[in-house]
Amino acid sequence: MLLGAVFIWINIFRKDKKMEIRNIAIIAHVDHGKTTLVDSMFRQSGVFRDNQKVTERSMDSNDLERERGITILSKCTSVEWNNIRINIVDTPGHADFGGEVERILSMVDGVVLLVDSSEGPMPQTKFVLGKALKLGLRPMVVINKADKPDARSEEVLNEVFDLFDLMGATPEQLDFPVLYASGRDGWAVEDLDNDERESLEPLFKLVVKHVPTPDCEPEAPFAMLATTIEANPFLGRLLTGRIQSGILKINQVVKALDRNGKEIERARISKILAFRGLERVSLTEAVAGDIVAIAGISKATVADTICAFEVSEPFHAQPIDPPTLSMTFSVNNSPLAGKDGDKLTSRVIRARLMKEAEGNVALRVEDTEIGDAFIVSGRGELQLGVLIETLRREGFELSISRPRVIYKKDEATGERLEPIEEVVVDVDDDYSGVVVEKMGLRKAEMTDMVPSGGGKTRITFLAPSRGLIGYYSIFMTDTRGTGIMNRLFHSYEPHKGPIGGRSTGVLISNESGTANAYAMWKLEDRGAMLIPNGIEIYAGMIIGEHNKGNDLEVNPTKAKQLTNMRASGKDEAISLTPHKRLSLEDALAYIAEDELVEVTPKNIRLRKYYLDSNERKRAKKVSE
Repeated sequence: MLLGAVFIWINIFRKDKKMEIRNIAIIAHVDHGKTTLVDSMFRQSGVFRDNQKVTERSMDSNDLERERGITILSKCTSVEWNNIRINIVDTPGHADFGGEVERILSMVDGVVLLVDSSEGPMPQTKFVLGKALKLGLRPMVVINKADKPDARSEEVLNEVFDLFDLMGATPEQLDFPVLYASGRDGWAVEDLDNDERESLEPLFKLVVKHVPTPDCEPEAPFAMLATTIEANPFLGRLLTGRIQSGILKINQVVKALDRNGKEIERARISKILAFRGLERVSLTEAVAGDIVAIAGISKATVADTICAFEVSEPFHAQPIDPPTLSMTFSVNNSPLAGKDGDKLTSRVIRARLMKEAEGNVALRVEDTEIGDAFIVSGRGELQLGVLIETLRREGFELSISRPRVIYKKDEATGERLEPIEEVVVDVDDDYSGVVVEKMGLRKAEMTDMVPSGGGKTRITFLAPSRGLIGYYSIFMTDTRGTGIMNRLFHSYEPHKGPIGGRSTGVLISNESGTANAYAMWKLEDRGAMLIPNGIEIYAGMIIGEHNKGNDLEVNPTKAKQLTNMRASGKDEAISLTPHKRLSLEDALAYIAEDELVEVTPKNIRLRKYYLDSNERKRAKKVSE
């Protein structure tokens, strides 16, 4: 029986080795249905059993991805169709995680561009398409959600063609094939009016026909470019990439080269993992063209070349767009530090941030002079917000500064340049006026305004990144929660001048203790509360929003004086107005330059940088 099992395993391995391969990436704007389409491809290719219970959006394995409904990390998988393996990379759709998209495209030979049949091409569609066209890939276009009541598939197809032309596509790239599909219901057709909407077989056929087999050299020495990195609790560091040439065998000794061709290390490959559906299968050897994850490399990282000793030239890694936003992560030094988390010291925080920067090429971490603070730079508020949320769930306590944009200097003129973003908003016609007004106050320039159907208007702006910090919550309030805003980095342009900040001051506690309902009730005339009743507070902590433009120190711990004298009337009933709840992103956008967000596993607090009142006054005099 044992010999029979070995024989079956050998046959499976041989079949696996000879199988044709196609490597594709699915790219699209956020919420256009990439991960849902991959789910349907799983079902129809036999990855799931008929009676298997499957979670929705099975590729979104991260807790934050499931909670927010977005893809944050690129993930590899594969399906088999007619004895052909299709390796699929599911990419993020949000511009803040564009670094994941840029490096992952070097692993594939074709892309499926997914476009919503109602929304049409959006900012991130332009971003990912530009990267794919620049690499010479020939995209396949899938008009998704073609069965929606407000679908306008033909108009969207024309918009996609115009976008290809605008992005400088070659004649071969402009001659792209088109399918109409519903990823949720699992069908794709060439002719939306006449074809039967049965399955995704037209999509599988198109991938096999349109995407070339990997352009690799099977007989050459082994070489691969590492494109992603992750930590595995059992195997250690895992580097993922496509094998460009040769064969990789288990226990093979390889070397790692950096981008300049300098040897980093020599190591023995302890594990080769291939992506088969949602599982990772251990292999004894892998061939050129396949996408695998390898263990045993201790120093090499993303953009390094893993190769045999005979190889001397590293692969060219795609350049990553630089970060445009930074925050200061510092040790939590508040009086309540250490009560929620267990990772508090600067050494532990620095090690974790450096580990994150190693795998996330769009992130940059720098030390500061004071030693207990670090400057973390990224693509946008969402990317940095996700990092902070991840750290607090791991038990870290941090103090975070207000986001700052990263300026550049024009080498020719010496002029200061700032990042500009392209902002596309879809709002009801009734709210377009207030959006244009508020964006104008933030130095935004309107470049386009067109009706988008259904009583909505699509407005395009070019706005400074610093003017958009904290604007999203205002935008949602102004549009009564119905507006949609998308942002994408556009360019660096000359500084646009001063932009007004927060118009109100804050209420600052001047005492430590427990917030008292009686004191907070008396303070409601001063402004809206940002904390609930009964929580522990400290001097220098921000407890509310002042009605006026200046900061005000108050005592929210003061209790009602009790005497043996009875009042002539009944005691007044205390009924507190519900406090204003701030999410992590709201808190980061709300604070001023002299304030911090204290982040712990259980709490998000706002505080002044200097907790002592006298120190705040001295710092203000120095700044003036």
